[in-house]
Amino acid sequence: MKKLIALFAVSAVASTQAIAAIALSGTASVSYDDNGTAPSGTSYDADLSVVGTAGTTTVTVGMDVNGRYATITGADMATTIGPVTIAADMHDELSIATTFVAGGQIFEGSAADDTGVTISVDAPIGDATVGVDDSGVLTVSGTWSGITMSSSTGDLTTVAGSIAGMDVSVTNDGGATTWSLGTTVSGVALTLASSQKVTATFGLAGNTMVVSSIPKVSAAAQKDGNSLGTHATNGYGSWIVNSVAAYSTVAISRSLTSGATLAATYSTKDDSLTLKASVAF
Repeated sequence: MKKLIALFAVSAVASTQAIAAIALSGTASVSYDDNGTAPSGTSYDADLSVVGTAGTTTVTVGMDVNGRYATITGADMATTIGPVTIAADMHDELSIATTFVAGGQIFEGSAADDTGVTISVDAPIGDATVGVDDSGVLTVSGTWSGITMSSSTGDLTTVAGSIAGMDVSVTNDGGATTWSLGTTVSGVALTLASSQKVTATFGLAGNTMVVSSIPKVSAAAQKDGNSLGTHATNGYGSWIVNSVAAYSTVAISRSLTSGATLAATYSTKDDSLTLKASVAF
């Protein structure tokens, strides 16, 4: 393990000397929301992503550039050495924004640190790939007759594939099973999930309308587990879930000749209409 980390450090030094390719991309948007019966408001957002690539090593830095100060949202480095993949998360993010989102993570607090280095090894065996990471979680994955399957000792199994024109995905996480179905009927793309969420997408690329029915969400308390999933009761643990009433949304999006995209979204959750102009580059 120490030799692998040392080798990763050498690759890091080498990558700082000469980055073969640097890609810059970003998004920017301005939104107006009438907020239903509440006072209306405007908001804006601008983000940048810088990706540097040298051989099999990639460095990615994300930035949130709106507001008074530009802030780093992510700094990651990944490299491969034969069957070994080494990934480093070098930026500590605080999950403040997700505190109030249904299913979001509880606020980590300033003492939490989610940086770290992950080392994994993948080896092909027949039609399957067997992998293991530095925490000891073993994963087996592969595709047979168009069906993709993945299972790990962390008690997570996923099966996905296309059957008779229908996309099917089934996931079992510690005994809890979720699934989704997707198909296209007369040009309308339909999806149905085990959560009872239904989505219908009409139109062509650049001019679409999406109608969604979102079911209610029941509140659930946070469960504290651990990264190895060996907690006697909670395994890996789970995030807090805030209750949300059922609601529907209708979103219309259209690409403009200016290069921007204009979107209008109506939600029965708070009887609000949001207009958003955005551009990606």
